[in-house]
Amino acid sequence: MTKPLVEMPRATRAAIRGVLADIDDTVTTEGKLTSQAYGALERLKRAGKLVVPITGRPAGWCDHIARMWPVDGVVGENGALWMRYDAGKRKLMRGYAASETERRGNRVRLERVAARVLREVPGSALASDQPYREADIAIDFCEDVPRLPRAAVDRIVEIMESEGLTAKISSIHVNGWIGRYDKLGMTRTFLREAFGVDLDAERERYVFAGDSPNDAPMFAFFPNAVGVANVSAFLDRIATPPAWITRRAAGEGFVELVDALLAP
Repeated sequence: MTKPLVEMPRATRAAIRGVLADIDDTVTTEGKLTSQAYGALERLKRAGKLVVPITGRPAGWCDHIARMWPVDGVVGENGALWMRYDAGKRKLMRGYAASETERRGNRVRLERVAARVLREVPGSALASDQPYREADIAIDFCEDVPRLPRAAVDRIVEIMESEGLTAKISSIHVNGWIGRYDKLGMTRTFLREAFGVDLDAERERYVFAGDSPNDAPMFAFFPNAVGVANVSAFLDRIATPPAWITRRAAGEGFVELVDALLAP
């Protein structure tokens, strides 16, 4: 049962080593990264926490995030890849769930499925960030188009799955890809390869914050997963809800989480 974040025990908060967080409508608010939310990321870093965004956003965005945000790396495209900037080597490090050859081979099939979705679901559109993606397609249902009804979003998922794709709903897009990877699997890989963290052994020392159905594997895995308040709109689509929920929504909820973790 999901409980208010204010009830998280002090000992639990004190033991948290790192914060993993979705971006859209979790760290951001109405598509914007506020100064308060960005400052919260910086405060976590200054406090010595490991900070990793776990997002459905594209590889092109992840390059920027890994280089310029106060984070230790980023998992992108719902688990297709990770990126980390090594300042000492002045080099962007990266890893993928599929090889470059596989990703290139999948592109034609993904484009065909995207074209079918756009034909059969009026009002849908390719996400504006599609040109910067390496491993998936993203169909916009409310970011840059008028919000589609839930039935239309479900139809997008149905088409993708009928074509053999894995399909996941975020707060703004339906993402589809070829393969069975997800946010959790790539987070495990990234933390192990980059920081030597055995996430299965240390799951209680990490918080994941999210807001939508594509965060479901993370909510189920982390005993101290936190949903920002707007996750309540999707709880009927999430088999295992987050353990905790903030009072405030989106980026303000993320700031609330950081305040709670860093409170004296």
